[in-house]
Amino acid sequence: MEEYGFFLAYNNQAEVLRLPVNPEKLEINSSGDGKSYTIIDLGEINSIQPNKLREITLESFFPGQRYPFVVGETLHTPYYYIEMIRKWMETKRPIRFVFSALQLPERALSSSLAQSSQLELERFTSEETFMAINMAVSIEKFDWSIAAGDSGDIQFKLSLKEYVFYRALKVKVKTDTKTTTVAKKRTDTKQTPKTYKLVAGDSLWKIAKKHLGDGGRYKEIQKLNGIKDSELRKLPIGLVIKLPQKEASS
Repeated sequence: MEEYGFFLAYNNQAEVLRLPVNPEKLEINSSGDGKSYTIIDLGEINSIQPNKLREITLESFFPGQRYPFVVGETLHTPYYYIEMIRKWMETKRPIRFVFSALQLPERALSSSLAQSSQLELERFTSEETFMAINMAVSIEKFDWSIAAGDSGDIQFKLSLKEYVFYRALKVKVKTDTKTTTVAKKRTDTKQTPKTYKLVAGDSLWKIAKKHLGDGGRYKEIQKLNGIKDSELRKLPIGLVIKLPQKEASS
């Protein structure tokens, strides 16, 4: 004799629901994620990739009364199951889906003592089973409906997707204790003044006219070299003076 159990558990089995009516069909979709490439002179090849996450679909109903085919010792109202599943969805945390089949000795199931859903789940996961699925999942979709004449029963369809636990690792960036400060040197567009050595008969006006193209710029030469007005008529021969840029400063 076999006994089948479908369980949904949340927060490390702190909250457990056993589906009161076993689904007629359990659909599990498991597919790969291979990629195809076309190679010259070889044709199409397939690159095998890690499998996609498994998807589970099951349909059943929450009974409004205890029918002979209802499983488990605990039967809640249909809305209890609905609110519990909706609450789990809102937490945005994974739950655990367990499907297990036990090989039982020939005895009436009703003879067992009343057990809570937590104890039933423990029995289904600890005793020897010949078929078992136990995986963390996310609730992707939960549809339910009420049909006239169903005596308070609520039909539902549940879509689950395998969940892989992960955590973000802290990345420690090692920095060099020796920091090198790179100072950006501002480009100096100002040209270094040229120099001129005075000869006999020179004046600042002649020098400005010859080298700067404008005799009136002699005052720039005078200011650049710190020559006083009283020294303009007696500049010593051989004196080396600086010349400003050829273009007049604006």
